[in-house]
Amino acid sequence: MQQSVESLVRLLESYRGRDKVIRTVCYGSQLVGGFLSRKAEADVSSHRLGRSLLLFSAQLSQCRTVLRLFDDLSMLSYSHSYGFGAEEEDAGVRWISVLTNVADQLYYPCEHIAWAADAELIKVKSDKWWLFSTVLWGVSLLLGIFRSFRILLLKKKQLRRCTGEGAGNSNPSQLCRQMRGEVLSVLSSMADLSNAIHWMPPGFLWAGQFPNWLVGLMGSISSVIGLIQMDTGSMDQLDST
Repeated sequence: MQQSVESLVRLLESYRGRDKVIRTVCYGSQLVGGFLSRKAEADVSSHRLGRSLLLFSAQLSQCRTVLRLFDDLSMLSYSHSYGFGAEEEDAGVRWISVLTNVADQLYYPCEHIAWAADAELIKVKSDKWWLFSTVLWGVSLLLGIFRSFRILLLKKKQLRRCTGEGAGNSNPSQLCRQMRGEVLSVLSSMADLSNAIHWMPPGFLWAGQFPNWLVGLMGSISSVIGLIQMDTGSMDQLDST
């Protein structure tokens, strides 16, 4: 119990860890709240609790939006350090990563303008800026899925050579672990992409068709995967030291 509490405290002390926890609670509240609010005819108290959870989820989402006001520089630093991906061996992975960084970098100012417009700090309509940010988020997710599939293909070939020839510096268990990580990334991005499409203008695929509980479910799946990947990354760092 003590170890679990200490792990949670360490997670909350880091910005990324805290954001993932807030994200998980946000979508989890939307999932439960959306489910309970559907039971209005059966149970008024459950419906009231559901509405409260949905309001709580909206406040947490707003909190994350405000916190992202300070993410531009860290994203710019990462994009600058990655550059054109000179260290990547595969050209496909390299250029997909570069395009993903561009989409992510453009996402932040669009979201900031939309937030400022809603807060009445600037006199512009927020609708188009929310649309721009959602499109950029969706493009980033789609590129991330392509990147993961490309890496999976490369790792599969590498694993086949490693097990077939019994030579090389590759560790089969490490390759399998990396492939599992990419599969989780695909599942996470697909869950988020489904929500991104839902928030697009009506008429585009299933835009606007998701009930609150389904949005919460997709977001919860992505958030839990993110926590698993963060924990796995921490364990890998411990193993390498």
